[in-house]
Amino acid sequence: MATRQEIAKELQKSYWMEIETVMNYISNSVNLDGVRAEEIKKSLAVDIAEELTHAQTLAKRIKELDGLVESSMQFKADQKALQTKEDTTDVVSVIEGVIEAEKGAIEQYNKIIKLCEGVDYVTQDMVIGLLAQEESHLREFKGFLKEYKK
Repeated sequence: MATRQEIAKELQKSYWMEIETVMNYISNSVNLDGVRAEEIKKSLAVDIAEELTHAQTLAKRIKELDGLVESSMQFKADQKALQTKEDTTDVVSVIEGVIEAEKGAIEQYNKIIKLCEGVDYVTQDMVIGLLAQEESHLREFKGFLKEYKK
């Protein structure tokens, strides 16, 4: 069985994933150019607020589990696919990067849900809600990719 410390550690990992996503969504929502980029920029701008709320929710729960929310010196970037591209009209790469980031969040949230089973139903319920939102983001961007690859 998982301990509260193990759960808090996985929540911290999710927290950093959300923070990194916010940073990359901001840069891509600003840097993309072209008519075809406008819808993606708008969607990313909306998702920034949601992803930031996810990070805040995770941080609050880490503290409730007697954990300590790490600060910036502990941050390690991972999202290579979401880095700003030299070609600021490469909308498909951004969409693919978003899909990869959302899949990563979904995988991590599923891990936490299983870890919480029989141990921490409050965290499990919270993460199930976050998972539903990430799945919605994934579906939206898969739809964008389908259109852009036509």
